[in-house]
Amino acid sequence: MSMVVFASVVRVRDGLPLSASTDYEQDKELQETKKHLKGLSKKLSQFPDRCTLRTGPYNVNFTSSLGVGYLMVCTANYPNVLAFCFLDELQKEFIVTYDPNRISSAVRPYSFIEFDTFIQKTKQRYNSPRSLSTKINLADMQTEIKLRPPYQLSPEDLQTINGFSVHAPSKYKGIAPTQMLEPVTLPGIVSCVLSVLCGGLNLLRGVHAIESILQNDDEDFNYVIAFFLGTAACLYQCYLFAYFSVWRNSKSFLAFALICLSNMYLYELRNMWQILFHVAVGAFMTLQIKLRQPLGKAPDYNV
Repeated sequence: MSMVVFASVVRVRDGLPLSASTDYEQDKELQETKKHLKGLSKKLSQFPDRCTLRTGPYNVNFTSSLGVGYLMVCTANYPNVLAFCFLDELQKEFIVTYDPNRISSAVRPYSFIEFDTFIQKTKQRYNSPRSLSTKINLADMQTEIKLRPPYQLSPEDLQTINGFSVHAPSKYKGIAPTQMLEPVTLPGIVSCVLSVLCGGLNLLRGVHAIESILQNDDEDFNYVIAFFLGTAACLYQCYLFAYFSVWRNSKSFLAFALICLSNMYLYELRNMWQILFHVAVGAFMTLQIKLRQPLGKAPDYNV
């Protein structure tokens, strides 16, 4: 049977437990999973803000926001989208109920144990998914998880040395881990090759422009800058095509604008066909970046 088994609220900076659901389960594997949850709660600041840890028949899911982490243990077959909807409800209620200053100044474990009442009610609702399906909007969470899927933690992430947590610098940068992109298409490969070619031509002309300046002081150094900016813009578009980045489409458009501006400045050194070639390649590359969307599959909701 798929169900939510346990939930807790902790302070991110030091792992101080603020509230938790009442635990009646004595299952050995569940108790072992809760040990992982306890270790994870002390290292939340080192992980992305949405994670999943698979531990045999149970999963540990968590989200964190505004210095507070919300963790839950559920059976391995519990739908992912429901798990994070559950955590989202806990987060919204906790933020509305408690003042941030009070949370920050708490010194005793389980200072907000009365929040257990809300946790238990919410857990009961989410353990009856047939009646729940008409009361929550899954579409928003499905879209959110598709665009920003939870990071899959491994047991190595929770390693301890002699019983003490390993406090290594966080290896996760930004809000979420790197997002995978859709498979590369043939037009994408062609655009990337052409963009590298344009970057190489700009770099070569830039080097020649530097040689001309060294031989003739009357040469305009701004041409060198324009050539190298064109090179940087072409190569940056290749990077945006290959890797996911926040505001990826906007960045590619700005790189294309830089390609256009640099070629406009170089109109005295290039004929119209050369300028059109560079601009057309930049536009084609911008289109391919936009078409290559993040790869994500929304969790199925089968109840």
